[in-house]
Amino acid sequence: MGASKTNAMRILDNKHIKYDMMSYDVHDGQIDGVTVASKIGKAPETVFKTLVTHSGPQQLYVFVIPVDTELDLKKAAKAAGAKKIEMLAVKDLQKYTGYIRGGCSPIGMKKQYPTFIDESATNLCEIIVSGGKIGTQIVLKPSEFLVAAQAEPRALIK
Repeated sequence: MGASKTNAMRILDNKHIKYDMMSYDVHDGQIDGVTVASKIGKAPETVFKTLVTHSGPQQLYVFVIPVDTELDLKKAAKAAGAKKIEMLAVKDLQKYTGYIRGGCSPIGMKKQYPTFIDESATNLCEIIVSGGKIGTQIVLKPSEFLVAAQAEPRALIK
């Protein structure tokens, strides 16, 4: 298993943060968050997707929200202290984060961007986020996620 560890997992290991890894079948091409939650047998409100946004050309922000919800861009901008934010183009995702769509973990990006998680996560016993590659999810406590991702909880969804 050592060789298949992702950058996100290595960071968690280095910080001595306990996590579980879950895998799911990707051969059907269904990698949207709600389908992933179903594939791993978890409630959608416990499985979080990673969204990368920008405010201007150089300022990126990361938002982590339940897979069955939609990011409220006004709330996101307020959380980030930005006038306006927009979604980062999928074609730019790997360049800035080191990850691809469907395998973008909020932990272990190329740079540490300001990261926010929907406040609903703080009411859960565990949350699930991308492990850093398609087909891999990480399960961990919300409090430990906040440490690992250097994230702040905020109201982010519509």
